[in-house]
Amino acid sequence: MHRNSPRTDIDEAALEVSAPKQQAAGVTAVAVALKRSVEEMGVVRTARTLTRLNQVHGFDCPGCAWPEPSGHRRPAEFCENGAKAVAEEATLRTVDPAFFAEHSIADLAAKSGYWLGQQGRITHPMVLRAGDTHYRPIAWDDAYRLIADGLRALDSPDEAVFYTSGRTANETAFLYQALVRAYGTNNLPDCSNMCHESSGTALTRSIGIGKGSVSIDDFPKADLIIVAGQNPGTNHPRMLSALSDAKQAGTTVLAVNPLPEAGLLAFRDPQTPRGLITGVEIADDFLQIRLGGDMALFRGLARLLFEAEDRAPGTVLDREFVERHTAGFAEYERQARAADLAEVEQATGLTRAQLERTAHRLARSRGTIICWAMGLTQQAHGVATIEEATNLLLLRGMIGKPGAGVCPVRGHSNVQGDRTMGIWERMPEPFLAALDRELGITSPREHGFDTVDAIRAMRDGRAKFFMAMGGNFASASPDTEVTEAALRSCGLTVQVSTKLNRSHVVHGRTALILPTLGRTDADVQAGERQQVSVEDSMSMVHLSTGRLRPVSQELRSEVAIVCELAAELFGPEHPVPWGEFRRDYDRIRDAIARVVPGCADYNAKVRSRNGFQLPHPPRDAREFHTGTGRANFGVNDLTWLPVPQGRLILQSLRSHDQYNTTIYGLDDRYRGVRNARRVVLVHPDDIAELGLEPDQLVDLVSEFTDGVERRVIAFRVVPYPTPRGNAAAYYPETNPLVPLDHVAAGSNTPVSKAVVIRIEPHVHVGAPS
Repeated sequence: MHRNSPRTDIDEAALEVSAPKQQAAGVTAVAVALKRSVEEMGVVRTARTLTRLNQVHGFDCPGCAWPEPSGHRRPAEFCENGAKAVAEEATLRTVDPAFFAEHSIADLAAKSGYWLGQQGRITHPMVLRAGDTHYRPIAWDDAYRLIADGLRALDSPDEAVFYTSGRTANETAFLYQALVRAYGTNNLPDCSNMCHESSGTALTRSIGIGKGSVSIDDFPKADLIIVAGQNPGTNHPRMLSALSDAKQAGTTVLAVNPLPEAGLLAFRDPQTPRGLITGVEIADDFLQIRLGGDMALFRGLARLLFEAEDRAPGTVLDREFVERHTAGFAEYERQARAADLAEVEQATGLTRAQLERTAHRLARSRGTIICWAMGLTQQAHGVATIEEATNLLLLRGMIGKPGAGVCPVRGHSNVQGDRTMGIWERMPEPFLAALDRELGITSPREHGFDTVDAIRAMRDGRAKFFMAMGGNFASASPDTEVTEAALRSCGLTVQVSTKLNRSHVVHGRTALILPTLGRTDADVQAGERQQVSVEDSMSMVHLSTGRLRPVSQELRSEVAIVCELAAELFGPEHPVPWGEFRRDYDRIRDAIARVVPGCADYNAKVRSRNGFQLPHPPRDAREFHTGTGRANFGVNDLTWLPVPQGRLILQSLRSHDQYNTTIYGLDDRYRGVRNARRVVLVHPDDIAELGLEPDQLVDLVSEFTDGVERRVIAFRVVPYPTPRGNAAAYYPETNPLVPLDHVAAGSNTPVSKAVVIRIEPHVHVGAPS
């Protein structure tokens, strides 16, 4: 099954720049999706995978967490980037022991993450022992013994860190957290800590549950949808179909974003002749907001709503909802009425006319949905910003009614499901008590490390073991130099992976790579085909069944890896039936049904055509499980980030040819950037004012109060219609600029959307670092 992999790495000098696109998808998206799929998988494998992607008896996309339609599903129920994600996983290229014998660690460490990912699926468990220059094969039993011995040698279970990627299915997540808690720690950081933790924190405070309150069926029922700090054309392309359906039903859509993203301007739906030919204009208005100005926008809109209520009492605010279901209204009203609209204009870069037009739309809307992603969550005041957005909805009773509510659009496929299954360092007491009763273990109650605290603990020598269930921790985390040094300080690092990434070459003194099945692969245990389940952004839980023959007989499922490791670590007398769980995933789901709230009768409900939706008290019954028993208006000091003289505020973002840290290719088609990644997008007037030139080679230097200079080198200046004073560049290339302690208040999420930088001409000699 082996095919030769591309051996050339990124040539940044090959950069091509053209005008940004004004529409997304269309014929080009179809052509790119098919081309990439056939290149990676071949014609037959492409047909076998794409026809089952996101179908009822197929497998869930390993990319984003956007839900499937509740009614009819199209024959091609996937997007361009979903096809790319499948092609990456189901590739015929392989990384076998001969590859590792050919490439030393030093050789691999010199390659880009793009090159590493392009080599193919890892076929065998591999070990790098202290002093070795190459990874070598290791038997599975020996790998488990190495891990178990390493864990037993620690002075305390809290010296171990167990990370989880959002790709992990519910069954694996449930068993993984059970293993970790049976071992004796709550150190369960996950990728949500770096993405949507601010959403969960804010929503739990406001409405009592850290999840969105809408379903996909609410979109065409809404009068108004606000999409803030999000780029669905690249990050959640199937959302464009839902927005298109809403538009055709008469919904108004507002885009709030620093960059004019093609998907929010117009969408050519490749699945319908009309959509392909004429397309749909998505955004009725584009509010090009300055970075960090969203909180000021929502505060200013609230003042204007109060003023509209004064002019026409009883027509704007939902007084009955506020009085029956909320707390903290009076203090919030005082604060909102005191908002300085001149300051709001300065913070947002918007005009008074834009603010008033938006407030008018809010005031007359009978159903409003506010959607957001990391443009809001990865701000220092991200939690407060989301509370302000929720306040607007509470004012008008837009929780618990059709076509209205909060909609945090999650990233990775099952990141929300992982949290539901217990992947959190601070799970509440009722969950832990139920877990202990079901499995006969005693879970620790002391809170563990989230992602940022885990890095700090490894850096400081308080954590000495690191295991990752998927993901690419080294590249996804902030402050790259500090993160990599922290990982290298560990005695043992373990990566459960499908493909190579940077985390395999940033390792502890001893390192293991354990190759696992992907979503597309058939999972057979004890002669029976198994299924896993996942939860999407809107709390729908459904089955996923892979059917491809794995590229190697040495691959094991994530469930098998957890269960076999647990058997080695705890021995045959342990009360948890690890062997039974590995052989029959229905047994895992039976345990989930007795432990996880809302999952009663799990095995039956998840087998219905569309799965089932988890309970959501605010949505279902306008019940709010907060400390007050009501929905809480958040009261926060207004915060925004002025641009220092001679500096810019940088946001990191994805290219259209990547998903998280996985780089599919080098074509950011919608932004007009091709063949390179080390670019910085800057407004033409800022380029002139800073004495720079288009295409100039520059270094980016972040400035923070800790006095540490963080620099990334050899970036090309690209003129782009950003707001004045703002800039944008891709991650993970810019992660070195984000200090470990630059985090959102209340959620500890790294702040990657508000990095103060200066730009200097590049004078260094040598390759980019």
